[in-house]
Amino acid sequence: MKTLYIIDAVNFIFRSYYAIGPMTGPQGQSTGALYGFIRSIYKLMRDFSPSHLVAVFDGPDNKKQRTAIYAGYKEHRTGMPEDLFPQLELAHKFCVNAGIPHLEPPGVEADDAMGSIAVWAASQGVKVYICTSDKDMCQLVNDDIHLLNVYKDNLEIDASKVVELFGVRPDQIVDLLALMGDASDNIPGVEGVGPKTAALWLQEFGTLDELLAHPEKIQGAKKKQSLIDGKENALLSRRLASLDLHVPFPKAQDFFHLQEPDLPAIRELYQSLNYLSLLKELDQKAAAASAPATTYEIIDDEARLKQLVSELSSKEFLVIDTETTSLEPMRARLVGLSFSAEPAQAWYIPMNGKVGKTAALELLRPLLSSRSIGWIGHNLKYDLHVMANEGICLEKIASDTMIASYLLSPQSGRHSLDQLSLEKFGKVKIPIENLIGKGQKQISMDQVPLPDIGEYACEDADYTYRLHVLLSEELKKNELLSILQTIELPLLPILFNMERRGIRIDRLVLQDLSKDLHQGIDLLREQIFVIAGGEFNLNSPKQLGEILFEKLGIKGLKKTTTGYSTSADVLEKLKDSSPIIPLILQYRLLEKLRSTYVDALLSESLQPNDHIHCTFNQSVTATGRLSCQDPNLQNIPIRSPEGKKIRSAFIPSQTGFSLLSADYSQIELRLLAHLSDDPALITAFSQGEDVHTYTASLVFGIPLREVSDDMRHLAKAVNYGIIYGQSAFGLSEQLGISSKEASSFIHTYFSRYEKVKDFLEFCKESTRATGRAVTITGRKRPIPDIHSKNPIIRAAAERLAVNTPLQGTAADLIKLAMIDLEGCLERQKGLGQLLLQIHDELILEGPQHSMAALSEIVSACMQGVMKLKVPLVVDISIGKNWGEC
Repeated sequence: MKTLYIIDAVNFIFRSYYAIGPMTGPQGQSTGALYGFIRSIYKLMRDFSPSHLVAVFDGPDNKKQRTAIYAGYKEHRTGMPEDLFPQLELAHKFCVNAGIPHLEPPGVEADDAMGSIAVWAASQGVKVYICTSDKDMCQLVNDDIHLLNVYKDNLEIDASKVVELFGVRPDQIVDLLALMGDASDNIPGVEGVGPKTAALWLQEFGTLDELLAHPEKIQGAKKKQSLIDGKENALLSRRLASLDLHVPFPKAQDFFHLQEPDLPAIRELYQSLNYLSLLKELDQKAAAASAPATTYEIIDDEARLKQLVSELSSKEFLVIDTETTSLEPMRARLVGLSFSAEPAQAWYIPMNGKVGKTAALELLRPLLSSRSIGWIGHNLKYDLHVMANEGICLEKIASDTMIASYLLSPQSGRHSLDQLSLEKFGKVKIPIENLIGKGQKQISMDQVPLPDIGEYACEDADYTYRLHVLLSEELKKNELLSILQTIELPLLPILFNMERRGIRIDRLVLQDLSKDLHQGIDLLREQIFVIAGGEFNLNSPKQLGEILFEKLGIKGLKKTTTGYSTSADVLEKLKDSSPIIPLILQYRLLEKLRSTYVDALLSESLQPNDHIHCTFNQSVTATGRLSCQDPNLQNIPIRSPEGKKIRSAFIPSQTGFSLLSADYSQIELRLLAHLSDDPALITAFSQGEDVHTYTASLVFGIPLREVSDDMRHLAKAVNYGIIYGQSAFGLSEQLGISSKEASSFIHTYFSRYEKVKDFLEFCKESTRATGRAVTITGRKRPIPDIHSKNPIIRAAAERLAVNTPLQGTAADLIKLAMIDLEGCLERQKGLGQLLLQIHDELILEGPQHSMAALSEIVSACMQGVMKLKVPLVVDISIGKNWGEC
């Protein structure tokens, strides 16, 4: 071997653990340290293509050699984090599977083993690179041994670099450590001597021995005395810092040679830990070789297309997938259609081929309009929009594999077809970038050569079918098929219709508001600059921090790596410190309203009818709630006057119509009463009391009429905080009270609502036992992090265990209400129609003369959708715009 790379494995793992932060696998196990370790090794391999490599770990009982010299060696260190032990074991396993030689000599620290290997290899004429960020290893640097810091752009440290970094030669590093000590290893050094002083002394005296022999030559009485008093500590520290270069290890060069990796074993490890990006980078040829042969066909002949339509018309189920000109469903135009009726088989019909779009769609229309074929898709709602753009309605929805995947793993956020194909089948699908490119050179799908788009589209349809077969069985096994069939699939066409209708905006109202916001922002900017004494970039946290905390001298609360924090929560706490801070908070509010909402809504609305067509997502939030995007109408603020003005710009689609808002009242607290069976909470709701006033009355032990606004505010914070697992510290931060006061209030709360406390503990215990939280309807949310050895991750999981049954049930409840309501409105045409769902609120429109009847139907559907131990209450309001509602 000509070159040997020695990896400081423990250094890699610890750096990754703290750099990457909380990262968990499917079973809740911490995985970030191992992920970073693997990434670092692959980076080294990619950058240097080593043929000889060894990963060195600390051996068991590795401190005994130095604790025999000094009992305090590393004694101040807290134990290794519990969730790091399993990752160390998996790092060994990875090395075995990846063919990477590794060592873990018993009773020996990795530094000593690495030093012994490096010195031996160098004596054999081998160039050695020790891959570490540990400065102690600099003592080994010479012409044949260099350090390599992969975390700093492969910084190579030779003898001259050691001098540049530490002010001493490599042979002086041990003496440097002896003088300055090492806090991380609890090496004492000489009291009061830091790295600069130590380096200056060694530059003058050359060695520690020479320095200790002539303390009288030291300038400064205090430093001189420190050196005299610290002589024994310096000599002890030198022994501790010196590497033992006589550790036994295999001295055959073949031992260090990289072996062929066991790809199936690595694949299994990656899949078990959900390392999808690493999976994707595995040998794609190996994955392709194990895949079954496929039959993909491009149909661009009229006779063959007629034959295919005839063949497929008798199928009970068909996968459909569209290739289009845009990701925006209302603007997308059809480029081609792919179908699959069984795994490994698919057909692609281009709309821009020899048959032509008009003729092709006409030939396909009987198939696409069939009432007997059940259609399957991945994100099928998008395909419904694309077909509707062409005047075609797919009548019967059989399944959506994206929603099916979501129901099985709502916590993962990985439901794209590419990700699922990789995760479930080890298939690396053709990346879309291979077809259309990126950036300025990106082309549209209708410009992609037919053979390329044909293979891509057939692959999409094929793997959607494979997923359908696999996920259907998994849904049955996990008792989730009924959620798909009774809630999510019936809801899909309702959401499609809502998106299709959109909601109309009054452009004049938004334009006037945009003008007002611009003027208000400009005025605030001028006022801020006057107080700041000059102009700066208000949107730069760094520049803002410099103005507030350096130039104006305001005392900052939280410092980050880039400077003082200027986050909203920090500025809220400082708003009484200077008149500039309330102005900044107001500036940020107006700027967000302008950019995120007003101007964005104006650009989103489609001419000529000025309708906003947002997209509702069924597979994003882990609790089952719908999310909204392009634009997100669920986040339009309501508390500020400007936010209310934005809502007033949403109007009915035609003259003589009104908007109706139907909002569940305190739905999650009512579900808490039902699920906990707490008699006091049930009494409050059953008697129609204000639950926050009622809670304050119980906690403070006073009559309802004596509850003050402040008392009610505190009770409300606790009522809702309980749902989200809020701690006493969190409550104290929210309300600006002491932790002791908050803790006392929570304690009294639970003494009044004893069954609530029992329910919260039940949620945690049952989730620990089963690994998942369940809603009343049977929706399941895996919470593997409840078993995490990391206390921060585990505490967050416990909060989810409490919140999910409540928020998840509320999500299902309004979905079921929408399904019932849509059925009623279908039977009574012209009464009204659904436009939006905003969490626990539905927005409808209808003729003004039918508002009374519509209100009755909406209330009946929403209040009667589920029988609880407390009444479901729906607040109805009607207005000529959303703001009035």
